[in-house]
This record gives sequence, structure tokens and C-alpha cells, in this order.
Amino acid sequence: MPGSDPIPDPETLQPGNAIDLDGEDYDDDEDDAIEEDDEDEDEDEEDEDENDDVLFEPATPRAVKLKMDTLVRRMLTGPVPIHVHNVIITGNTKTKGYIIESQASEALKKATTMQDLLRASDAVNSRLKSLGLFDSVAITLDSGPAEIPGSVNVIIKVEEARNRVSGEIGAYTNAEAKSSSVEGSIKYKNLLGFGDLWDSSIAYGFDRTAEVSAGVYLPRLKTLVAPVTVRAYLLTQDLLTFSSYKERSVGLSVGLFSNRFHNLEYHLAWRHLIDPSQMTSSVKMQLGHDYLSSLKYTLKIDKRNSPVRPTKGYAFIAKTHIGGLAPDSQSLRFLRQEFDLRCAIPLGFYHAALNFGICSGVIFPWGSGFLNRTTSIPERFFLGGNLSPVCALGGPKASWGFKTRATSPYEPKRQIDDENADVASRDSLGGNFTVTALADLSFDLPTRWFRERGIHAHVFAYAGNVAMLTENEFRSFSMQKFIGSFRSSAGIGVVIPTNRFRMELNYCYILKKFANDHAKAGFWLTFSRPS
Repeated sequence: MPGSDPIPDPETLQPGNAIDLDGEDYDDDEDDAIEEDDEDEDEDEEDEDENDDVLFEPATPRAVKLKMDTLVRRMLTGPVPIHVHNVIITGNTKTKGYIIESQASEALKKATTMQDLLRASDAVNSRLKSLGLFDSVAITLDSGPAEIPGSVNVIIKVEEARNRVSGEIGAYTNAEAKSSSVEGSIKYKNLLGFGDLWDSSIAYGFDRTAEVSAGVYLPRLKTLVAPVTVRAYLLTQDLLTFSSYKERSVGLSVGLFSNRFHNLEYHLAWRHLIDPSQMTSSVKMQLGHDYLSSLKYTLKIDKRNSPVRPTKGYAFIAKTHIGGLAPDSQSLRFLRQEFDLRCAIPLGFYHAALNFGICSGVIFPWGSGFLNRTTSIPERFFLGGNLSPVCALGGPKASWGFKTRATSPYEPKRQIDDENADVASRDSLGGNFTVTALADLSFDLPTRWFRERGIHAHVFAYAGNVAMLTENEFRSFSMQKFIGSFRSSAGIGVVIPTNRFRMELNYCYILKKFANDHAKAGFWLTFSRPS
């Protein structure tokens, strides 16, 4: 527990290691604690025993156990001063030594007490394992030079991963494409010895969306203090059914900075929009080539105990996306801001928890006369899609019971004299401003077999809306009218969580929709990855 002194565990502190803690450095309180354990011994014997405890050279298992017990008693009575003299790395036959040092040395050398060192060792152990480069990581302590009292050497022994190639395939609901898809990827670890991860992936959506991408991740280079990520992609989307256009994009993204809470990326993409039917005037105006040069910053704080089934904690994410960093008229210029707040409250029975969430987003073009200008359709907000809002942390996207691009401003398609023409009469154009809210009550099922596997039930409700604010639409905008036209749904279902995705079988009932919304009451099967 935080604030309490840790007791050494075998992975971090092994009994066979000598730990040099000079007995002469003990304070009066520590001497008093030893005197209380053995009041009948005189002071000379106490000093001799004390030195034997800390300058031990174990000869028998019994002697080692006694000295370890003494060290644990000392740690329970107060801080044990210590100095990390050196961090020694062994076993890395492929991985560069400084890659391991960057994850370990700074944290370990900051420790000034044995308690701090044990906590730091445990954190470093977890950090090195999370890189996926080693089959095992062991951290042990050894005595430092005799001329430096109270010093210790930390030995990190790693075993390089035998299998560096991995792959996976699965069916998911894609948050960005807002559609279900089949995805496969193959990864190769540590090709260059920098802790690098190379991967290539392919995804095909059931709405004829396809993406091929390849990239490399470097946890930390010598001259940089942050991980480096580079990824190239080719994306095609067929959105003729929903918005009367097809999109083809070729792009490159570069991760400039990333840590636990912050992420900064640069995106460069060339995009081509085509509309073979040319049935909607708003879409026709945006056809052709453009390119995107943008910076995207993400702040993410996630204190929930699980992204798949959160039962306590909170999460907050804010995204700022600025486009138009190139001095060219074809470059898309916009400012997009998104917020997402989640809170999970445990109820204390049947592992029940109540999840609340509210999301909001706004996008505007920038430049002279920006309120009279329009935004690119692919950058706008569209609500709907077969996606679980509980997993979709990252902005307004999902809605139970509403199909892909189901909720947004529409424009009628131009009439054509063709008996075989698509019966769809309107195109979804997206919006510049959106707000969504959700509530989800999850609870265990009574059967023990379900509880052991995490299978549970939930009752949920959703509401949201999207509106246009550019091209002088803001003049007729009314917040009261906007809230009054929220679409909403509710339902009940069964959830099967796994380590990789969340599967839901839900029955959705549409509480409120409008004539042009694509919504359906009934059963929905959803596969969603945590985002």
C-alpha cells in the first residue's frame, strides 16, 4: 500500500546477495529497536551483532535467513539509508545496453533508502517486461565497494526473447472508420537491437473500407528522450451509400513526443475524393485533391481499473488537431477540439458499477472569413456505428442502436431518371458541433460460471446530437433547439470481456429519432476494442 514500507520479495531481493549497509550509519532509533529485541546483551555485543547483520557473507542458509530477517525488521522500524553505486546489465545479446539503461538507471539511482530501491526495482522490472523484448527479467542486489559504506550494486539480468515474430487476426468494430472490419497484423521485434518494433497490418471493412499500413516503433533513441513512431498508410473508403463519395488517402504519421499522459503527432497525407454519381451539390464542391499537414496533441488520463469493464475510477481525454501547417491553398485548414469524460462508480453489490460519460467536439476552419467557409466532410463529426460507447474513449463517435453515419445534417440527392438508381434519397454531411452522453449500469450474473469468466449484464442509455455551425449556420443555432433534438436509445444486454476486445449482445430500443436517421430497434452484436 502507498506510504507503507515494502517487504522484499524474492524477485527483487534475493537472499544469496550481499548487501553492504554499514552498521555505524544507523541512527539512535534503530539502535533502540535492536536493544528492545535483546535487552540482556551488553552494548559491545550489540554492536558486534549489528555489524554481523549488515556485512554478511552468507555461509549457510540459516545464516542468510537470520540476516534477511534482521534486514526486514530494520526496514519495518524505519528507512534504511542506502546508496546505489552502479547498475550492471547482463544477458542482453541483441538489445543495446543504453536501451535498458534508459528504462532503469535513472529511477534506480534516485533511490536513497532500501524501501525506495525496492519500489523502483519493481517498477523497472515491469517497465522492461512491457517492452516485449525479453522472456524474463530479474533484478538482484549486491554489496558495493567496501570503501563506500552503505553502497549497493543493482544487477539487471535479462533473457532475450526467443520468438521475435508474432501475428494476430480478428474481427473488430473500427472507431475511426465507424464500421465493422476484419484486421490482421504481423510484428517483428528488435530487428536492429534498439528495442524497435516493426509491424505491417491490413484491414478490410464490411462497408468496403480497406487500409494497408506499415510502421516502426523505437522506445528511445540515444539523442532523443521520447519514443519515436513512424507509420505509412494507404486507405480507401467507399461512402457512396452514406455520403455519396469515395476517399483515397496516402499518408505518413510521425510520433514527435509520447509519455504516459501526453502524445504529439505530425500527420502528412494526400487525399482524393471522388463521386461518380455527383448527386449532392455540397459533396460535389469538395471533390478532387487536397492534402493534410497537421499537428495532433492528445492528453489522456485514465484512472479506471479496466478499460473493458470499468467498475471504479475516472478517465479524461482531450484532443487538439490543427490542420493547415503548409503554405498552400490546397492544404486543409481547420481547428478541431474534442473532450471525453468518464466516471465509474462502484455500487457494492454483485460487482455492480454505474458508468457515466459525456463527450463533446467542435471543428472550425481558420483564416479570414472562417465563419463563412466550410470544413472538409471527412474531418466532420458523424454519430452512429456498431460500436460500444463504454470502450470508445476518445471523443464523440458511438451510439447504441444507430447505424453508421446515422445522425447528422442531411442534404437531398439530386433526382436522376434511372429505374435502377439507389433508393437512398439523402446524404449525410456531418456536423461541426456535437455532444453525446451515456449511462451504463453493469452487474454480475447469478451463475458462478459466468462470474469466473467475467461475463456480465448491463442496462444502458444514450443520447446525442450533431449540428452545423459554419457557412452562416451559426446565425440560426439555438442551444435549446439543439438539446431538444437529441436522439436517444436504451437497452439491455450481455457483455463478454476479453483481454483484446469487448463483445456485446444487446437489445436496443430507440427512444427518439427523426425521419432521416438510420436507427433500428432490435438485437445488435458488437465487437469493440478499448481505445
